[in-house]
Amino acid sequence: MRQFFVEETQIHKPYIDIVGTDVNHIQQVLRLKKGENIQIISKQTHKQYVVEIIQYEEQKIITQIIQEVEETAQSNIQIDIYQGIPKSDKMEWIIQKTTELGVNAIIPTIMERCIVKLNEKDAKKKIERWQKIAEGAAKQSKRINIPSIEPVIKLPEVIEKMAEYDVFIVAYEEENKQTLKNVLQNIAKTNKPLKIGIIVGPEGGIDKKEIVQLQQTNAKIVTLGKRILRTETAPIVITANIMYELENEE
Repeated sequence: MRQFFVEETQIHKPYIDIVGTDVNHIQQVLRLKKGENIQIISKQTHKQYVVEIIQYEEQKIITQIIQEVEETAQSNIQIDIYQGIPKSDKMEWIIQKTTELGVNAIIPTIMERCIVKLNEKDAKKKIERWQKIAEGAAKQSKRINIPSIEPVIKLPEVIEKMAEYDVFIVAYEEENKQTLKNVLQNIAKTNKPLKIGIIVGPEGGIDKKEIVQLQQTNAKIVTLGKRILRTETAPIVITANIMYELENEE
């Protein structure tokens, strides 16, 4: 069953209105007919509904609630990725794949070796586009919530936020002792819900000056193995390993 997200203001029980780009997608691309069912999720409350399409209008689809779906158990792991801003469309790939894996938020981060420079206007446009990509990936993967794509920040601001996390992991290609596996195995022993932060550098990696700053915090600086991973591969590998090792199976 196809899934779509709506604002809470679009829900007028027993009806839910669908507006915006989803109208064209449902009618012209998917070619769903009146009488067919889809699943709707509120962006704000994450409540889920099975609804029937009852009327097409020019800029709106009216649906009627058939069933309120029982709430799905939430993950015991919250992962926020602080991603050094990469070139080209690599950020879109990272957002799409980590959304499918279940991350909570992706925060574009300006680091020493970032080639891409965003002014305020460009950054705002990028965030809006990236948020749409996250929503699309959340629909496709049947998530009940959409990851938040946060405003661009700099590394000193990331360091200030570290105290908010139970564990903060930094992927660094020159680390050769502490492995991601060891860190996760130690975390697993706590057997409690966890808020985990991850830092991944841009194409050129994390600068040594930045690593020195991070070493002065409680961040866990880890190696991801003998092979050097691309900036768009590393967050996917880390997230997948965290979910495998730590996510509950309820």
